[in-house]
Amino acid sequence: MTSVSHIAESALSGRPEHWHQIDWAHVNQTVRGIQIRIAKATKEENWRRVKALQRFLTRSFCGRALAVRRVTENQGRRTPGVDGVLWSTPKAKWAAIGQLKRRGYRALPLRRVRIPKANGKERLLGIPTMKDRAMQALYLFALQPVSEVRADRDSYGFRPDRSTADAIMQCYMLLRKKGSPQWILEADIKGCFDHIDHQWLVDNVPMDKTVLRKWLKAGVVDMGRVWKTEEGTPQGGIISPTLANMTLDGIEALLAEHFGAKGSKKLRKYKVGLVRYADDFVITGTSPELLENEVKPLIERFLAVRGLSLSVEKTQVTNISRGFDFLGWEVRKYSGKLLIKPSRKNTKAFLEKCRGLINANKSAKQVNLIRQLNAGSSSMSFSNEAGSFGDFVEA
Repeated sequence: MTSVSHIAESALSGRPEHWHQIDWAHVNQTVRGIQIRIAKATKEENWRRVKALQRFLTRSFCGRALAVRRVTENQGRRTPGVDGVLWSTPKAKWAAIGQLKRRGYRALPLRRVRIPKANGKERLLGIPTMKDRAMQALYLFALQPVSEVRADRDSYGFRPDRSTADAIMQCYMLLRKKGSPQWILEADIKGCFDHIDHQWLVDNVPMDKTVLRKWLKAGVVDMGRVWKTEEGTPQGGIISPTLANMTLDGIEALLAEHFGAKGSKKLRKYKVGLVRYADDFVITGTSPELLENEVKPLIERFLAVRGLSLSVEKTQVTNISRGFDFLGWEVRKYSGKLLIKPSRKNTKAFLEKCRGLINANKSAKQVNLIRQLNAGSSSMSFSNEAGSFGDFVEA
């Protein structure tokens, strides 16, 4: 009788007493409302209010509950960190909400996972613990409204309601006309995640500095040893793509300052345009000399302040008649006509996957084989070459 009356009393008061009693519509609406207020304060550059609202969101029950839900319902929910802990039951999820507190919080080292790359090298991912993931998700709710307000207009990587298709469409808009720029600087940042300067992040990212430092200095467990992290942001953390995007935001304003803003006569002269997807980006221009001698040094100085540099082997100036690969697509003009089609590399990978499925199911019924091919083709997107961010695993 006592337990029944206690449940009835909690229902009347509106306070949830367990995981399944949470009103998720109310939680989402509350978090969304606070995020809108943070975005408005950012536009007004009222940083004191931004900080107060961020603090309110990261301490709220709704924010903490939604953070736990996010990390326990994504693809990495069964991947443990160094402590081996998973929040797989409603009881564990409910208890986790109470654990997300700033006071006494200590980030544990990341568990290193090695992912093979197409060029034979390895990409190093750092898998945080469940608690660290939830804390990152919680603080991301408070940081994302700020990052979106301050983001470059033509940045498309890992942002809400933007995709590789949008980036490719912007390439089309920049290059489709007869009088469009004919030269492209294909830029790639060397080890973007691994080399971002920690002090730059602490000084320029508007969030709780103490918590941010704990993530950046958490260290990595690799081959049974704990290694210090003196630079970079962990590739594999939920908040990492946003931190890296904020590091690169400002390239567009820099180019506009030197070569003219949109609609200006100066811009029509130089035709300098930017399309960026995470750390992969292309910059258009009227001549190879402009891109090589003026634009490229400008970008290098911008990156150097942040501890980054351009990749020598992947950064090059190309004519549109020769074409270039971007996000798994080939962008090229044939006799003045712009065509965008899947790159040879991605087409080959796609066909090899189809061939492998067919060879492995030679005795299968036609209906079952078609079903497997359709499932395989939907997971094998032609837009899967999104640079180092593209291999981001939300663990």
